[in-house]
Amino acid sequence: MAEDLSTAPASPPVGDADAEYLQRRTLRRGSAGWLLLTGLGVAYVVSGDYSGWNVGLSKGGFGGLAVATVLMGAMYACLVFSLAELSTILPTAGGGYGFARRALGPWGGFLTGTAILIEYVLAPAAIVIFIGDYVESLGLFGLTSSWPVYLGCFVIFIGVHLWGVGEALRFSLIVTAVAVAALLIFAVGALTDFDAGSLDNIPVDHSAFGAGSWLPFGVLGIWAAFPFGMWFFLGVEGVPLAAEEAKDPVRSMPRALAISMGILALLALVTFLAATGAQGADAVKSAGNPLVVALEGDGGPTALSRFVNYAGLAGLVASFFSLIYAGSRQLFALSRAGYLPRFLSLTSKRKAPYLGLVIPGAIGFALAAATGNGARMLNVAVFGATISYALMALSHIVLRRREPGLERPYRTPGGVLTSSVAFVLALSALVATFLVDIDAALIALAVYAVALAYFAFYSRHRLVASAPEEEFAALAEAEAELTRD
Repeated sequence: MAEDLSTAPASPPVGDADAEYLQRRTLRRGSAGWLLLTGLGVAYVVSGDYSGWNVGLSKGGFGGLAVATVLMGAMYACLVFSLAELSTILPTAGGGYGFARRALGPWGGFLTGTAILIEYVLAPAAIVIFIGDYVESLGLFGLTSSWPVYLGCFVIFIGVHLWGVGEALRFSLIVTAVAVAALLIFAVGALTDFDAGSLDNIPVDHSAFGAGSWLPFGVLGIWAAFPFGMWFFLGVEGVPLAAEEAKDPVRSMPRALAISMGILALLALVTFLAATGAQGADAVKSAGNPLVVALEGDGGPTALSRFVNYAGLAGLVASFFSLIYAGSRQLFALSRAGYLPRFLSLTSKRKAPYLGLVIPGAIGFALAAATGNGARMLNVAVFGATISYALMALSHIVLRRREPGLERPYRTPGGVLTSSVAFVLALSALVATFLVDIDAALIALAVYAVALAYFAFYSRHRLVASAPEEEFAALAEAEAELTRD
């Protein structure tokens, strides 16, 4: 008979010192209010407004990317409202893994947590390369995009995280505010040259089904543009990873998620329209710095374009810095519960998971220095993200159906319908990643296979029953047993 995945045994830590085990793995509670959490949500994403999204124009044209962005925005909105409910039920550092653990069992929890970890380890490695490119293009200190720049970024910003979560999130908020203000200033400047007639100036591929000026690559181009429509929102789902360190997470988490999503939707609208309307979709579709291209056109640099160029570096730093935070908290939660080696969740005197910060940082630096291929690593990160979105949305659906009486301080508007929309769109985005970069998808699957082998043959027999996410799942199992009796 197949094993019941929702009731797989969880063994306690070595010995019987559960309290001591958890005491050595505690985060600083009450460090982040709704404002810092909102800043964190925007920081995860803001670099995507400065570059990357525009490549979707080369996949779907203005119309295709516009439709893709609306659909992906709807996916993130539905997912964020679902996560707001789940994070008030279980406000711990596990985030999506913790929700899936209760709804889908140990395997579902590990699949979700691993997918999130792939996203948050690979994305900083990609962004640090983009930071290096910006440093080189701006001629800062004569540096080139190379390993010394990557190493300096990881060392400096991991050092801030080691200092303390409150200090780290305040730093992130300041840098994010600069990046957001610059986007709004860019939009005002670019909209003065706005020309609606240039939005659809990409040459039409008449061999594509449904091709036209608004869909130059046909209907399929909409689907191919999905991963790039995600760039305006990718990462905002990581806010619940700060729940264990938040002030009053039951109230602050839904508020921060909703406000973050609203800000990101506004930035996506103004950035997309202003950049494509200023110089035309064809001019910015392949640019590494589309906002600067939109401002300069065929002319030389201007004061505004230089300002936006420097602000783009601030946006990259904000996302790099916050994604390091997210990856460390997901690794911390999985390690504390025994899914990954337990020593990775040890915390310092300042309540920072030091190994959870240093080891992913070392991996990210090694990948950046060895490959220099930021685009490929971001595509791998997107693949992991879409898997986690589908599993988190499914967790919301399962818990609503199976445990309708579970206390929910916040309830998702629309209930299961909302999370079902997120689930379907997440699966569509997952398939779309194969249209964009099949090699990246296969790399992500290979990483997944190695992680699953580790879990299947080793760690699933050594889970920590006293970890918050495991206790939460055990409570559900006990209640179900009482009901059957």
